Amino acid sequence: MLQSNLAARSGSRRVTREVLTALRRTFITPLDRGDIKDLITSMDDAIDQMNQTAKVITLFELRAFEQPMKDMGEIIVRAAQVAAEAVGLLRSLAKESNRLNALTEEIIRIEEQADQLHNQGRKELFLKQSDAIAFVIGTEVYDHLEEVVDRFEDVANEISAIVIENV
Repeated sequence: MLQSNLAARSGSRRVTREVLTALRRTFITPLDRGDIKDLITSMDDAIDQMNQTAKVITLFELRAFEQPMKDMGEIIVRAAQVAAEAVGLLRSLAKESNRLNALTEEIIRIEEQADQLHNQGRKELFLKQSDAIAFVIGTEVYDHLEEVVDRFEDVANEISAIVIENV
């Protein structure tokens, strides 16, 4: 699993480099180069945080997850799907501005749900866990999961800024 995480990270860096290189070679882009750079960087940060979360899970050899952790995993998948849809709509920015605004608002709502699950999960861990090491590991996993969703919120904020500047 760790090797697949490293391979995914390597692929992420390659894609980021390719986008930034193409951006530098292009004289005219439909969007501001700085906006594109900020968006791809925030997307890369989300991928980095997902990889960090997977590394923690692998490091501590976790095999079972509390329900709030599972729910946060599902939320992360949903945030990634919504972000991918939004990025795809940037090609038709003016025409899709209302949909883009709705998608970025959905990611914000998803992030708020993740915050609630993060708090709920940590509280449940505190109340149920008598093993201090398991408690520390559990809170670290919750923190990493919450950070992933925060990075998707950053992606949404970048998309929102692009819509505001260009419509």
